[in-house]
Amino acid sequence: MGRMRDLVDVDWLAERLGEPALVVVDASMAPPGTDEPLPTEGIPGAVRFDIDGRFSRRDERDGLGPVGVHDALAPADLERELRAIGIREGDRVVAYDAAGMFSSARAWWMLRAAGIEAAVLDGGLPAWVGAGHPLAPVAESTGRPGDVRVGWDASAFVDADVTAAALGSGDAAVLDARSPARFTGAEPDPRADVRAGHMPGARSLHYAQLAPGGRMLPPEQLAVRLADAAGERPIIASCGSGVTAAVVALAATLVGREAAVYDGSWAEWGRVGSGRPVVGSA
Repeated sequence: MGRMRDLVDVDWLAERLGEPALVVVDASMAPPGTDEPLPTEGIPGAVRFDIDGRFSRRDERDGLGPVGVHDALAPADLERELRAIGIREGDRVVAYDAAGMFSSARAWWMLRAAGIEAAVLDGGLPAWVGAGHPLAPVAESTGRPGDVRVGWDASAFVDADVTAAALGSGDAAVLDARSPARFTGAEPDPRADVRAGHMPGARSLHYAQLAPGGRMLPPEQLAVRLADAAGERPIIASCGSGVTAAVVALAATLVGREAAVYDGSWAEWGRVGSGRPVVGSA
């Protein structure tokens, strides 16, 4: 059995659904600024991967209140939570979301950093439904005792200091996956304690430009868009809270480029009192 691709389509998944070592996770999130409930039905056999809950950490590192919104769990905590939903050693995991391509890449990036073979379902739940496949209730666990071991890749995520150093040196390109209006500061941040604007030296690359309609562009088009934004430099992807930044990381991975995700992203950098410089804020 060869290694699973990082991006799979609904036909690939439909042919393999139910294989003993293939786990499907629903990484859907409510749209930012809303309280919409998560879908209760999804791909048959899917297990909830709750990025807004158990699969993110929130801590206080500088006395200004919680840092980050969707920061990655410490490796031991991630291992515990993956075991709790029934992930076993040797499992291959396919992540999808209800928007098509929004938060599934974040689950994939975390799993990949944990040393777990994982993929994103291109087009997500809309593509699955559009292909005429059935739905079933999303479960909280596979029903098996999990025994997965996390082998953490510390290079997958970077912090604010590493990001600031890259902005200063230009050794890596910092790409901001938020909307252009959020990037320029024309639109306020949805979080009351976060300033509008962007990091000095960052470049705007809205995640939807890489995955219009919830489906990733072909690799040759991804390569052009990444080259236009980053040249040939390594990429540090940022966004509002580290979720859609992973769409940029996925695009980079698909075309063989080096990438990392700034985990705290704008929720940390732009926060009032962070001391980080901001361009475009009122």
